[in-house]
Amino acid sequence: MAIAPPLAATALSAAEAAALGCLDGQRAAMTAQVLDWAAINSGSRNLAGLAAMADRLVTAFAPLGGTATLVAPTAVTAIAADGITIAQPHGQNLHIIKRPQAPLRVLLTGHMDTVFAADHPFQACRALDADTLNGPGTADMKGGIAVMLAALTAFEASPFAEALGWEIVINSDEEVSSPGSAALLADAARRCHLGLTYEPALPDGTLAGARKGSGNFSAAITGRAAHAGREPEKGRNALLAAADLALRLKALTTDDLSVNPARIDGGGPNNIVPDQAVLRWNMRPSTPAAEARARAAIDALTTEIERLHEVGIHLHGSFARPPKPLDANQQRLFDLVRACGAAIGLGIGWRDTGGVCDGNNLAATGLAVVDTLGPRGGAIHSADEFLCLDSLEERARLSALLLMRVAQHGWARTIGNPGGERA
Repeated sequence: MAIAPPLAATALSAAEAAALGCLDGQRAAMTAQVLDWAAINSGSRNLAGLAAMADRLVTAFAPLGGTATLVAPTAVTAIAADGITIAQPHGQNLHIIKRPQAPLRVLLTGHMDTVFAADHPFQACRALDADTLNGPGTADMKGGIAVMLAALTAFEASPFAEALGWEIVINSDEEVSSPGSAALLADAARRCHLGLTYEPALPDGTLAGARKGSGNFSAAITGRAAHAGREPEKGRNALLAAADLALRLKALTTDDLSVNPARIDGGGPNNIVPDQAVLRWNMRPSTPAAEARARAAIDALTTEIERLHEVGIHLHGSFARPPKPLDANQQRLFDLVRACGAAIGLGIGWRDTGGVCDGNNLAATGLAVVDTLGPRGGAIHSADEFLCLDSLEERARLSALLLMRVAQHGWARTIGNPGGERA
């Protein structure tokens, strides 16, 4: 299917209206689903909780009839506080495929992990009012997964379903930049024509447009220990080198690049020159050029710090999230989402954000992707996180109609078309 879908906010057809009618009155069931899932702690490092959540999702998505697989994560390493490289385990990722031979395919993504560890005090849900639920992961993004499931259920009940194949990836490590699931996501993105990701919309319904990229880095610094009183000149202070590097990295901040030195591990007794330190920092470029400039600056600064402080530096990390500009490829999908919203009486707007998600990585493959199709919510990554319950049906209707319109009118993937496989 090589034609682009019409962008006009056309009225619902009888068949579309009938399919969307499947979602009427589903708020209570969707709320119960979110409450059930939010009761499972699935922090990114809680492997047992992630396994329990994955099992629950396999059961929940089974009625859709796709082929579900729990995919092991790619092996990943990290730098420990003592500077040693260690294995960093992650949970399994849920992958579901239906109608893989269809000429048109959509990728839907979400994440089962949250930022709240098993020992975090924020573990329970409570109603703030009739339409607002406070709880861990309610908006980010167990509510989003509920919206995805409801939308697919309505779509599968429509007469348009056979024209469209779909894949789902619900990963276990999005909140830590998806290191163990990046390859799974990229492979699925290259097979599909467009992407839908279920991060929460803002409380007023606004979607994220352009996104900055993000990179997390660690520098393990090795100096030389010495007595701080008798012969400090024989020492090479790794902690001081880390602090110097942190200041120089922060000075790279510009309009298109933010830098946040976040933590220094190291040091010990006051009478010993510290010989080990680990500096950790985050960088967020707005453009590919800013990312390239940052990469070059990291290399130059670490070389300079090694020379000035006579230390060794081992770098670890990468730009795991590329910048996601709102270019013409992305804009046409936003326009279609806006037209679908208008057809059901829902105004859709968007604005740029410094936040990142798997949508960054999907877009980097050339896939057009809207990544805030989840319910309205806010205060995510805090104990004040809330979900707007009145948006569950609303956002499910939006996605279901979007899938139906794509199935009817097609979608041309114009960028990232290896081998001529796709239109």
